[in-house]
Amino acid sequence: MKNQPIYLIILFSFHCLFAQTTVSGTVTDGSKRAIVGANVYLEGTYDGTSTDERGNFSFETGETGTQTLVISMLSFEPHYEVGDVSYFTDLQIQLVEAINSLTGVTLTAGTFEAGDNSKVSVLKPLDIVTTAGAAGDFVAALQTLPGTTTINEDGRLFVRGGDAGETQVFIDGLRVFQPFNATANNIPTRGRFSPFLFKGITFSTGGYSAEYGQALSSVLLLNTTDVPDQEKTDISAMSVGAGIGHTKIWGDQSLSLNTQYINLAPYETLIPSTQGVQWNSPYESIAGEAVFRSKGEKGMFKCYTGFNLAHLDIAQEDINFEDFVRFQLTNKNLYFNASYRYFFDKEWTLNTGASLSWDANKVGIIEDAIDTEEIASHLKAKIKKTFSSRLNLTVGTEYFVTDYSETFTSTDGFAFDTGYNDRLWATFVESDIFFSNDFAMKLGVRSEYSTVFEDFTLSPRVSLAYKTGKKGQFSLAYGDFYQNPLTAILRYDQSLRSEKASHYILNYQFLGEGKTFRAEAYYKDYDDLIKFDTEMPQFNSTFSNSGSGYAGGIDVFWRDNKSIQNLDYWVSYSYLGTERDFKNFREAATPNFAPEHSFSVVTKYWLNKLRSQVGLSYLFGSGRPYNDPNSPEFFAEKTKPFNNLSVNWAYLIDQQKILYFSVNNVLGFDNINNYRYANTPNASGIFERHALRPAADSFFFVGFFWTISADKKSNQLNNL
Repeated sequence: MKNQPIYLIILFSFHCLFAQTTVSGTVTDGSKRAIVGANVYLEGTYDGTSTDERGNFSFETGETGTQTLVISMLSFEPHYEVGDVSYFTDLQIQLVEAINSLTGVTLTAGTFEAGDNSKVSVLKPLDIVTTAGAAGDFVAALQTLPGTTTINEDGRLFVRGGDAGETQVFIDGLRVFQPFNATANNIPTRGRFSPFLFKGITFSTGGYSAEYGQALSSVLLLNTTDVPDQEKTDISAMSVGAGIGHTKIWGDQSLSLNTQYINLAPYETLIPSTQGVQWNSPYESIAGEAVFRSKGEKGMFKCYTGFNLAHLDIAQEDINFEDFVRFQLTNKNLYFNASYRYFFDKEWTLNTGASLSWDANKVGIIEDAIDTEEIASHLKAKIKKTFSSRLNLTVGTEYFVTDYSETFTSTDGFAFDTGYNDRLWATFVESDIFFSNDFAMKLGVRSEYSTVFEDFTLSPRVSLAYKTGKKGQFSLAYGDFYQNPLTAILRYDQSLRSEKASHYILNYQFLGEGKTFRAEAYYKDYDDLIKFDTEMPQFNSTFSNSGSGYAGGIDVFWRDNKSIQNLDYWVSYSYLGTERDFKNFREAATPNFAPEHSFSVVTKYWLNKLRSQVGLSYLFGSGRPYNDPNSPEFFAEKTKPFNNLSVNWAYLIDQQKILYFSVNNVLGFDNINNYRYANTPNASGIFERHALRPAADSFFFVGFFWTISADKKSNQLNNL
């Protein structure tokens, strides 16, 4: 009996030895290649091992019953096997590659991003506003990108054969109804916004997300800064005015203010316009913006507001009048939006917001008067659920309100009122699906209902992206896009329906170390375009949706900021083939805003010894079509090509003071935008004409910019 405990211990040891279970198998990837070094273990135990050079694993365990076998490896999704441990033998495990948000495929067809935190950016906010010739207007800088067309007399965005009215602008996801300053014919406008309030820009030249609608060609998305890095004051004194901005921070709350006064009268006195223009009162405006932010533990509230008051009085040459034709304009604009984003548990995100816009114009044409007022608003809510790194779903709804009124009063006292009211409902559903790090899909649909037509539309959208290597990828996109006719039409006729465009896009993008190459082919099919039977839309016009058209082409972009020290440059080229039968066209033709070839080069060079950044931009556009009533062919003539070479120089007096010079069209190219013909022929039966040229061949700008901040390093170079 003395040896009984020893016997019991030996007996128990033999029992444990024979009760051990062997867990074994092989671990491979999606291509059946062995995965070396994968961790394999029973959850909640110390039993486990790692795979060998052949992907094999084997270990013994004393665990019994139902267990969870875990197989994990960096860059792969964890794999779980659940069952009786006795069945964990000769397992064949295939791990699925994990989605890497930094190096994985991205959906880029039709989209340029400009944001410091965007991995697919081809431009940064700094690039957008330091482009020579842009004069601080990011819209002008975007015209150096492929897919855009420089229409010298307009200033808005013309994208891939689309009119400027086919591009919509959004701030923090909310519609801006009048994004550009009001102006006169043949005088280019500018965007209403100051660059320094925005952290990034997404410019979709086509095939954009189902979240956005009412744009046949493109959308421009502006996102205000979430959290400013420090308090500062920006002061500017310019040859055309002055401005001041300030940012104040209280813990998790901050407020940024910016105001600017512009007056072209001193400039016109020194360098008067010489080409068909007489300024009775040059353009004058006062504008301001403000962004308030409040950051919570799981949410962010932002409020943006902007106002603008502008006036001009101009007389312009017109071949149909013996004297210059007088045009007077006073514009008042107020825009407000508020947005709130909240992050719930379990990967739910809520975004809500509302915008309100008021725009009023007093217009005088010779002795006639036109008064217009538009009040518009946008309400929006969307919720996003991230189910995994491979799948997320976004669902949203929005409501647009537009009330427009116009009164025309002639010199003899005759008055005519027009206007319309529209309520537009929209819903959208969209999902991002990542099948692997090399293949992804965005699938969505948007529906809209407009009360002005009592018309319902359904717009499917799909994008695919396939990564061919570490640096290159292909993308495909298709989508239907609808847009209500513009105010110029709806104020006279509300019995129409939405215009439609279908986009087809093939994109290739290469992102290397400091180098970007991007090529995109596209085709747009237009249907239900508006037609009318008078020279301009008017109360007695006959309107219809019988128009159609197409636009197709190739866009190429190259950027390099590494090959030559201190030199950053990009090159853009666009080929555009398009015809439309719309407006008062008697047959399908290429419109005046669609040159066949567009080319631009932008360079920026930093001179250390001179503490200066020197920039140069060159823009070229082939001749634009126009209609000559002396010719039997319709829109068969073309203007001479457009050329513009602009330069700028930013000199750092010290780290926070900048002296800035720029010259637009420094070589004084004699550009012709179009021709205006007489309404009736002369005695010889010829319709006489005069050329529509810019008011001045060149524009000179001088400015002093001073930033006052705690770090004594910040400056306004990114606002120039």
